[in-house]
Amino acid sequence: MAAISCHCALPSTKLSSSSPLSTNLPSSRSARFSFASAPTRPIRLRISCQTSAASPSSSSSSSSSVNGQAKSGLKDFLHISDFDKETIMKILDRAAEVKALLKSGDRSFLPFKGKTMAMIFAKPSMRTRVSFETGFFLLGGHAIYLGPDDIQMGKREETRDVARVLSRYNDVIMARVFAHQDILDLARYSSVPVINGLTDYNHPCQIMADALTMIEHIGRLEGTKVVYVGDGNNIVHSWLLLASIIPFHFVCACPKGFEPDAKTVEKAQLAGISKIEITNDPKEAVKGADVVYSDVWASMGQKEEAAYRRQAFQGFQVDENLMKQAGPQAYFMHCLPAERGVEVTDGVIEAPNSIVFPQAENRMHAQNAIMLHMLGV
Repeated sequence: MAAISCHCALPSTKLSSSSPLSTNLPSSRSARFSFASAPTRPIRLRISCQTSAASPSSSSSSSSSVNGQAKSGLKDFLHISDFDKETIMKILDRAAEVKALLKSGDRSFLPFKGKTMAMIFAKPSMRTRVSFETGFFLLGGHAIYLGPDDIQMGKREETRDVARVLSRYNDVIMARVFAHQDILDLARYSSVPVINGLTDYNHPCQIMADALTMIEHIGRLEGTKVVYVGDGNNIVHSWLLLASIIPFHFVCACPKGFEPDAKTVEKAQLAGISKIEITNDPKEAVKGADVVYSDVWASMGQKEEAAYRRQAFQGFQVDENLMKQAGPQAYFMHCLPAERGVEVTDGVIEAPNSIVFPQAENRMHAQNAIMLHMLGV
C-alpha cells in the first residue's frame, strides 16, 4: 500500500522562552523539507508561583452549557485538538514546573485542598487510577474511585443522570470508558470539568505525558519525527490530533486493514501543520525517527481477536533490528501495559534508549497540569 502523506512546511515561529506564571506556586524551578531549523525547546524547571470508528466533533468549550447554563468558562479535556498550541504548551510547561516541585520534596503547594474528583472506570487501569488519585492527593485533593460495578453507567443509570449527580458532589470528573459517546455525554450534562481518561477513540492524557517526556529527553516536541508501529488505535488518533496543532512529523506504520480512522487522518492533514504519513512498511518508516512508539496489538475488549491479530501483525514487532533501522538517536516509547515478546521485545524495553518508565511517571505530572488548567488554579 502506498503511503498516504501530507507534506507542508513547518512554521518557523519560535516559542516564547518564558514559562507561564502561577501566583500559587512557591518559588523554586514527500516533498521534502528539513526539520533542522526547528527551534529547540529546553525543559524549564523554574517553579513559579461514539465509538472508536467515529471521528468526534469538538465539544470542549467555555460556552458549553448544562440545562441552558454556561459552565462559567470552565473547559473539559476531551481531545487535544480542542485547544490551541499556546494552551497545550502552557499546560506542558506547568507539568514540568509542578513535577520539579514535587521532586524537590516540597509538599506545600496544595491547590486542590478541599476539592474532590470522581473517577469513573468503566475500563480498569493501574496507571490511570494511581496517577490520577496520587496526583490529586499530592496537590491536596481527594479522589473517589468508581469501578465498573459501582455505577454501570448507561446500564443501571443513564450517563446524563450520572453526570448531573456527580457534578453536585465533586469539582471535577475523570472518566475512562469504552464508547467515546459516553465521554461526550458526560461533558454535555456535567456542570464541572470532565477529563477524558481514555475512550476507544482517543487517549489525550497519555499523549500529553508522551509530549512532556519527549521535551525532557529530546529537548523539544516541534520538528521531531515520531513513528508509531502497530494498530491504528486510540493512541494514534491522539497523536494525529496533536499533530493538527503542533508541527512535527508523524508516521503510523500498521498492517493493511488496521489503519487509523480516516476522518482523523484527514483532519490532521487538512490542518496543514505537520507531515503525516500512514504506511505498511515499518522498516522504512522508522528511518531517522526520534521516537519509535508501540502499543499492544489487542487492547482491552479485543482479546478474543488476539490470535488473529498476532498473525496479522507479523513483521510489526519492535525488536532490536527495527531500532537499529531507526538509528542510534531514536528513543523507544510504549504507553503500557506491554506484552513483552509480542509487539515489543524484552531487550528493547530494557535498553538504555527506552524511556517507557519516565513516560509512565509523566502521566501523573501531565494530568496534574491538566487538572490545574481545568480548575483555573
